[in-house]
Amino acid sequence: MNVDHTLASLDELRRFDAIIDARSPSEFAHDHIPGAINCPVLDDEERARVGNLYKQVSPFEARKVGAALVAINVARHLQNVFQQQPKGWTPLVYCWRGGQRSGAFTHILRQVGWSAQRLNGGYKAWRSFVLTELEHIPASFQFQVISGPTGCAKTKILHALSQLGEQVLDLEGLAAHKGSVLGELPRTVQPSQKMFDTMLLETLSRMDPNRPVYVEAESKRIGSIQLPDSLFQAMNRSPWLSIQASLQARVDFLLTDYDYWFDNPDLALQLDRLMPLCGNEQVTQWKTLITERQFPELVGELLTKHYDHFYKRSMRHIQTDTDTGRIFNTEDLSPSSIATLAERIAQRTSSGA
Repeated sequence: MNVDHTLASLDELRRFDAIIDARSPSEFAHDHIPGAINCPVLDDEERARVGNLYKQVSPFEARKVGAALVAINVARHLQNVFQQQPKGWTPLVYCWRGGQRSGAFTHILRQVGWSAQRLNGGYKAWRSFVLTELEHIPASFQFQVISGPTGCAKTKILHALSQLGEQVLDLEGLAAHKGSVLGELPRTVQPSQKMFDTMLLETLSRMDPNRPVYVEAESKRIGSIQLPDSLFQAMNRSPWLSIQASLQARVDFLLTDYDYWFDNPDLALQLDRLMPLCGNEQVTQWKTLITERQFPELVGELLTKHYDHFYKRSMRHIQTDTDTGRIFNTEDLSPSSIATLAERIAQRTSSGA
């Protein structure tokens, strides 16, 4: 039986000096193996051109044009990216399936004298690995779930816990969204679902299962991103820590944390999404508050008339057994108070109380 020494498996990733993604820039942006660099053998326009030739003319004509483009692009990468690499450099190349694109790239690199290999199965193998790992890996962690009504600074508390050296899984940070109707971040596009899954697995893989992992209570969806069932179930089975802040503290916090919305003309449009839940009349009143720049009143009403009702309903379906030892009351959500809350939470968890 002949062994193809140009092929490598996923469990060999760490032994390579570089991981080269030979796919187009749009494929790379959608998702890629962590640490990979994008050196496309065909850019998006070239890939479309070759694909059209394949379908509309013939595979032979497509391969002729594609081979010439691949040669030009690989030559450019050799000159601009890899020229300084020593003879002992060991790169791994992958494309969609580990076939023609990565095969051509690997062949040229090996002809230069480098011990280049291509990933068996390509990106598809990586994606399958991510999904398989995410089915079981969340169950191995000891999650401590930070819960509380909207505006309790849960994400900031996570950041403060991280500053204390605690393990933190910031799902909203990975999803680039704050998880509510107004959760979109300015000038920020959410990652694709595949990219989120990859970043989630990469983050969990760096954590110690023998130490607690703090995570914020989330619904199944964060903006356009959906949490894996295994993670969502593991969080709901885990101990919850409840932050209970006064209404005024929450309003003050949100006025700072969401300050970028108050001069955004899209704010009123975003509130239209609440009409099915809150009614046209209520949303119209909130829009009037926007026009009058009555933002403290607007935030207070959004909390009491929408978000708090939603939170209470979700708590009935998710967690109903929070004991008093896991409740952290506060009248202040200033940075110093958030730091103090994080210290109290870390001490409580370490004591096992």
